Amino acid sequence: MTGFGVLRGMGITLRQFIGTYRFGKWFLKLIGLDEGSGITTVAYPEVKQKHAENFRYFPFLVYDESPEDMRCVACKICEQECPPQCIHITMEKDEKGAPTKKFGRTYPAQFDIDVSICMSCRICVDVCPFDAIEMDNDYEVADYGRGPEMNFNRDKLLKSAEYFGKIKPTEHAEVEARLEPKRAKAKAAAAAAAAKAAEAAKPAEDKPADEDPSDAGSDKGDAS
Repeated sequence: MTGFGVLRGMGITLRQFIGTYRFGKWFLKLIGLDEGSGITTVAYPEVKQKHAENFRYFPFLVYDESPEDMRCVACKICEQECPPQCIHITMEKDEKGAPTKKFGRTYPAQFDIDVSICMSCRICVDVCPFDAIEMDNDYEVADYGRGPEMNFNRDKLLKSAEYFGKIKPTEHAEVEARLEPKRAKAKAAAAAAAAKAAEAAKPAEDKPADEDPSDAGSDKGDAS
């Protein structure tokens, strides 16, 4: 029947409303219907609802030890895949136009997200190969304007991996398990490079002395 889905949805709403009251719960139980959870609310902002771990609002950038040690390498994959095109990234470069590096990787000089048009789709998180962007649980981002106030820059987006672990412990554990082999490989490569540099920087007296050419000639003459 046309419109049956609408009537069914209105019936569910009515049942939840009736189940809010003690008499209503008794009546629903009497006629054999589920009592439901009733209409519930909290005294916001003094009391804030605790969201499920898979709740998502707007993205944020993850850093490890310090804000300078951000995971983002400014590869622009998230910018290209973003459906509403609300992400804008500029890579840090030197005066010659070559990418500069921190902690062995390139990084963004500018990373902006216009949260006024972000659709919270999480595509940026799924396509990031470096686990550098995640979805936040913070929903208190309202402002009086929709211009610069809602354009979050890199410094405002940066949050620690420890914060990520607090709001989404299960996902954080999965990300850390993925990153551990990469970190071990990078650490081994850095140790090998450091050992090679230390070997090259040894004083000349520590190295075996080269054979004196004059001595080699005299030996050859004696042999003849």
